[in-house]
Amino acid sequence: MTLTSRQRVNAAMEHRDHDRVPRFDSPWPETIERWHTQGFEGDRETFRDWLLSDIAMLCWSWPVPYPGQEKIISEDEHTKVVLDKMDKIQRVWKHKSGTPEHIGFGCDSRDKWDQQYKPALLSHAVQIDSDAVEDQAVRAREKQQWTCLAGIESFEAIRQLMGDQITLVAMAAEPDWIRDLSRTYTDLILLDYQAVLDRGLQPDGVWVFGDVGYNHGTFFSPQMYRELIWPDHVRLCEWAHERDMKFIYHTDGDVRAFLDLFVEAGFDCIQPMEAKAGMDVRELAPRYGKELAFFGNIDMTVASTNDLDKIEHEVVSKLRAGMANQGYLFHSDHSIPPQVDWSTYQFIVSLVERYGRYE
Repeated sequence: MTLTSRQRVNAAMEHRDHDRVPRFDSPWPETIERWHTQGFEGDRETFRDWLLSDIAMLCWSWPVPYPGQEKIISEDEHTKVVLDKMDKIQRVWKHKSGTPEHIGFGCDSRDKWDQQYKPALLSHAVQIDSDAVEDQAVRAREKQQWTCLAGIESFEAIRQLMGDQITLVAMAAEPDWIRDLSRTYTDLILLDYQAVLDRGLQPDGVWVFGDVGYNHGTFFSPQMYRELIWPDHVRLCEWAHERDMKFIYHTDGDVRAFLDLFVEAGFDCIQPMEAKAGMDVRELAPRYGKELAFFGNIDMTVASTNDLDKIEHEVVSKLRAGMANQGYLFHSDHSIPPQVDWSTYQFIVSLVERYGRYE
């Protein structure tokens, strides 16, 4: 029996019987461009149709104090320095993807937050385009895809507004400020999401993005997470569950120290499980596989070797581990870099097709 994508993803989240592993993935723009020289035709949406992607994002919530702001301060042939919609100054690449260089942040004190940035954020309230959301929902409904509300969560919003250094010092020195930031951002994110529901749409899930880890661990202790950020993660998760939606949490890095708190909060699924940071579904599924669904973890450093024997071991061993509890969804362990050949990625998907089906 073949299920619809909605049925398939919900079954994986609930660890129930289903037909095959759900699929979704995210190639870099440069990856798509390189694949055009190797036989692939189309854009990212064409790629996801080819993949038989089961998931569609309906919106992207990222509350900002100055929507549309981008003032060019200086530029050269390859980069430009801009004052952006977060009111931070950063150097970005002109013609390729890459991590920006953060130069300065306007919101660098509690007084500036209280007097300037919080009022600016609150003055804009809902910032998503509800008409575009409806259009996306129509397309997803035609494909019977699992649909979700997507966007950043409060910690990612805070570090984008103030930078890592200011944020992490404030977590230790001014915890009440961080609590206010987190509550304010969570309120605004939920306003965006509620605006979608007010249009009469009923998504299947909420998928929030926020990196609380790096390649050697978490940015802060489990105790600090519980006290400052976790309550708003719980609030997002409960909001979704109260409206019959699943909750997916995206974080890069090694977040094994937080997994018990993710379970306690009620998260349904974690993604993308960055392999190069030590996350491994083969180790985590035996312990957490009945409580969490695992989404991703296919190591792109292995895929980038284009060594098919190594890749087959990587993909098949992780499929088997995740599928043991009927709670695994296919995705790279972050995104697909351009070093991965198109023929290599086709081989990866052929393995998912072959070994990712339930008897």
